[in-house]
Amino acid sequence: MPFDDRTFPSAEAAGFRRDRRRVAIWLFAVAYMIWGMVLLGGATRLSGAGLSIMEWAPLSGALPPLSQNEWLRIFHEYQGISQAHILHPDMDLEGFKQIFWPEWIHRAWARLIGVVFLLPLIFFAATGAIKRSMAPKFLVMIGLFGLQATVGWFMVASGFAPESLAVSPYRLVLHLGLAMILFSFVLWTAMTTADPVPTSVPGAYRLRRLCQASATLVALTIVAGGFTAGLHAGLIDNTFPLMDGHVVPADYSALHPALLNLTENPTAVQFNHRLLATMTALTVLSACVIGLRTPLPVNARMAMLLLGGAVLLQYALGVATLLSWVALPVAVAHQGTAVLLLAASLMATHTLRGAK
Repeated sequence: MPFDDRTFPSAEAAGFRRDRRRVAIWLFAVAYMIWGMVLLGGATRLSGAGLSIMEWAPLSGALPPLSQNEWLRIFHEYQGISQAHILHPDMDLEGFKQIFWPEWIHRAWARLIGVVFLLPLIFFAATGAIKRSMAPKFLVMIGLFGLQATVGWFMVASGFAPESLAVSPYRLVLHLGLAMILFSFVLWTAMTTADPVPTSVPGAYRLRRLCQASATLVALTIVAGGFTAGLHAGLIDNTFPLMDGHVVPADYSALHPALLNLTENPTAVQFNHRLLATMTALTVLSACVIGLRTPLPVNARMAMLLLGGAVLLQYALGVATLLSWVALPVAVAHQGTAVLLLAASLMATHTLRGAK
């Protein structure tokens, strides 16, 4: 049942509140680090650094090469894949180091998240700050972290196939999608830990459903963005709002069978991403307008304002990414803000848990 301070003596209630606050802060920190991981992953992919480390060594890989011989060994391994032959035939060791470090930092950050998650988890469990009723949630988190790491290597390995210049778009989307599931689960658990008792919000049931729809559309748009990135679809039809002078591009249905266009036709993939982004923006803004016209608690009203600002910023960054021909800083900001928009939609939905 929800925690109620009145059911405990004051000293015991204070202890529960303190434990709850500490656990919530820790989970918010983990969610923040996952967001940082998405930013690093985007920068790694956009800089072409994702295939520079050809081995999955969870423990020994925590250290970068410490000798010239070790640098030469991993550089020689990289020279054996198609990306090196075709895209970087004249690359020397110094050039290799420039694409090695982004990928190493990406993996090092992933290891750091694991440490920041596991060590406090052990401490909080040992001291009783985490109640047994929450154990299933943390078991799910552990499983998601392990699965995410495994899928990350599964994705990278696809880039080592003969004639492959990048990772499989399908595996990229799987990796990104799992990251969003993990981020959402950790964030929702953090918010519920910080605010376990829903506030009654009469007359806001439909608004809550609209916020849920907004979160779903944001997630679908992020998945569509993954295919756009995986196919480098942002490098074609760099005009807005029309695509090559058309509302619907002429080669939208170029592939057969037709379903392949959804995931393998760059033109169709970019169009679908634009369409979903526009539907998402309109849905979110509708929710914000209705929310601001509905009597809401202060935290819910602030969440609606944050959600509206986030969707306007994200849409603007999406257009800027397209018009800049996927300039790295703009594209990374676009990817990072997508996660913040997802967080804002979840926050708005969470504040309306008690809607009636």
